[in-house]
Amino acid sequence: MHLRRLIIAAILMPLLFFYVTRLPVQYSFYLITVVAALGLYEFYTMFRLNAVMKYLGMAWGIGMMAVFYLSPASMYSFLLSAGLFFLALRLFLKPDPASSMHETAATLLGLLYVPGLLTFQVSIAMHSPDWIIFLYATVWAADSMAYYIGSNLGRYKLYEAMSPNKTIEGGVGSVLGGIIGAGILKAAMFPQVSVPQFIILGAAVGATTIVGDLVESMLKRDAGVKDSGSIFPGHGGILDKIDGSTFAGPVFFWICLWSGVMR
Repeated sequence: MHLRRLIIAAILMPLLFFYVTRLPVQYSFYLITVVAALGLYEFYTMFRLNAVMKYLGMAWGIGMMAVFYLSPASMYSFLLSAGLFFLALRLFLKPDPASSMHETAATLLGLLYVPGLLTFQVSIAMHSPDWIIFLYATVWAADSMAYYIGSNLGRYKLYEAMSPNKTIEGGVGSVLGGIIGAGILKAAMFPQVSVPQFIILGAAVGATTIVGDLVESMLKRDAGVKDSGSIFPGHGGILDKIDGSTFAGPVFFWICLWSGVMR
């Protein structure tokens, strides 16, 4: 398992680096949109939405990404219109009111949870694609350190009801890994980031990576599934791979913006 994680990281990280840094920024948007669409498919499949709600929800999610990229100020209206549309759709789709709350709530939560949170990564890429590398490399460092420290030193459960295998020691490892990863990136690519800034960024990414992971575990337990999908054999689905970065992305963006690191 250790070796498999390292092999996947060794393949994906260089591919992500060259794709994001060598191509125009719109290609980062295309990639994030594809990830959002696949993530929505997994989310809606987990909660067993009917085909009409599932595929219209995916189409709406892709539309959300496009609206945000072209006109961020229109996102609020677009989100509210999703509420109107899917409530009305469910009303006329089935004459039976049973499960209407589940179906409409799951559809709308999927839009907020997947494309909604991923729009922050579009914002990061639009400032500079290098910052996407900073985010994902720091998340990967945090996740890896959490895994190895938790596996070898973990004794005290972090939140057993949501994720029985996660430990407090692993959580501390995630924060330390985020700081170490951010420090390496500062030295290699981001000299403008000060020492206090990379420590805050790394610690925040490490902490929110754990929260994002636990949130996805909570949703999977509610849906009664082990993995969100099977796109990565033996490693689950898209949501299993981006659960940490979906939560870390907004926090990373806000800290960079408020601290003046990202201009």
